[in-house]
Amino acid sequence: MSNDATSGGSEKPAAQQSNSQAEHTEHAGQVLLPDLELNIERLQRFLGGGSDIVCRTLTHRSFDNEQYAILYMDGLVDGAAIHTMLLGLLEDANRTNELQDDGSLYNHLMDRSIAVGKIRPVTSIDEAGYAMLEGSTVIVVGHSLRAIAVDTAGGESRSVEEPSSQTVVRGPKEGFTENLRTNTALVRRIIKSPNLRMDYKVVGQETRTNIAVVYLQGIAQDDVVQEVHRRIDAIEIDGILESGYIEEFIQDKAFTPFPLIQNTERPDAACAGILEGQVVIMVSGTPFVLLTPVTFVRFFQSSEDYYQRYDIATFLRLIRVASFFISMLLPSMYIAITTFHQEMLPTSLLVSLAAQREGVPFPALVEAFLMEITFEILREAGVRMPRIIGPAISIVGALVLGQAAVQAGLVSAAMVIVVSFTAIASFVIPAVNMGIAARLIRFVLMILGGTFGLFGIMSGLMVLLAHLCGLRSFGKPYLMPISPFVPGNLKDVLIRVPWWAMRNRPKNMASKSNLKREGSGQRPDPDREGA
Repeated sequence: MSNDATSGGSEKPAAQQSNSQAEHTEHAGQVLLPDLELNIERLQRFLGGGSDIVCRTLTHRSFDNEQYAILYMDGLVDGAAIHTMLLGLLEDANRTNELQDDGSLYNHLMDRSIAVGKIRPVTSIDEAGYAMLEGSTVIVVGHSLRAIAVDTAGGESRSVEEPSSQTVVRGPKEGFTENLRTNTALVRRIIKSPNLRMDYKVVGQETRTNIAVVYLQGIAQDDVVQEVHRRIDAIEIDGILESGYIEEFIQDKAFTPFPLIQNTERPDAACAGILEGQVVIMVSGTPFVLLTPVTFVRFFQSSEDYYQRYDIATFLRLIRVASFFISMLLPSMYIAITTFHQEMLPTSLLVSLAAQREGVPFPALVEAFLMEITFEILREAGVRMPRIIGPAISIVGALVLGQAAVQAGLVSAAMVIVVSFTAIASFVIPAVNMGIAARLIRFVLMILGGTFGLFGIMSGLMVLLAHLCGLRSFGKPYLMPISPFVPGNLKDVLIRVPWWAMRNRPKNMASKSNLKREGSGQRPDPDREGA
């Protein structure tokens, strides 16, 4: 009996779900009928009949008291826009002394009464339902085969704030939000060009997520724009919840630790990429936008590099590149040298390291893995813990565990220093996804260094370099302008030359017909003031 009861209880939700899907399919694609009550009932059933569906029926006296209904989803609309529209409709309906000659109430509402900028006709139940789910208000007219979708999207949303993942000392403090329209407006405020193009798409069978493809016509390469559209149009999935979904679907190669698409939550960084020929992909529901195509060196560039003096920016950029290699190589180099190549160390340093490791029961490889895994756990715990106590957990945990491990004789003090400096170096990289790639590669190189010494590390780096040379980002070489070598693009790689010296856009990004970025003769002249 218990089995029967259990099976019966489990079948009921499935039956209800199948009935709901059947009702949804039944009304999907059906045209509107000249019956107001029936249209309202079918539309409510299409949307599941939730309590957040607001429906109000009104009567227009100038058209023989013909009725029409206003329907919208509570929480998805702008209350002020709804209030303004209702007042306008009620005021229009009370003008009984003026006989309307528009032929029908639908034409009158469409052409005269609705004081909202964006309206469009709808002819089917599913079209009206999806419009309501996007925040529109649907006006269903009594004897008409068409309804009116009024753009009243609004509701609660996060305001524009300073980006939390890409902070700068000097530069704009605005960041993208989860609202797609707000994000496109932030870009429009910076790039006031009629050549700025925003192509909108809908991806996801259930979520119907809005996506905007943003680029500058005449600067972005046409083949790249077409390829972006083709790859996005080929996506078939039930839901898109974040831009990371899109990134995994459209990147050139799946099995690589290196990011092939750049992401940012800074409008100035996105606009800088657009001005150099990149295509920006905005996804509703996330503040992180995607930029493509991208090269390896771009992940070491920060927006602040272009707001500081060029000499300071060059110094900071070299530090970031050095930190990347330190984060990737330092533990493996320490393991290889202390295990296989002790002759490379000065005698005094070798004696000091040998004294520290005298009571350590593990080889250097196991010791390094133990500390690296511990620090990765502490890092992840600091991210997942509440913001108030997260940093305290990370710092206190690292200090206490590191000191206790040394005193207990499990690890040497030198290994704690190496692992700590490696962790700090990984935070210097501006792009978080490139820092994660260095962390993953670090463990592989540690195994190679602990097994084969420096020969293993060099072999791993050669394989890594060959892998990088074979990567493409929307058909563009990943290591460009280093490989293939493009001398004209080296002004903004490891060093940043002054702005007056960067006359052209990157050749691998921008259209060949529009490479010029600035005029000539803008170099500061020391004799200009005296003249």
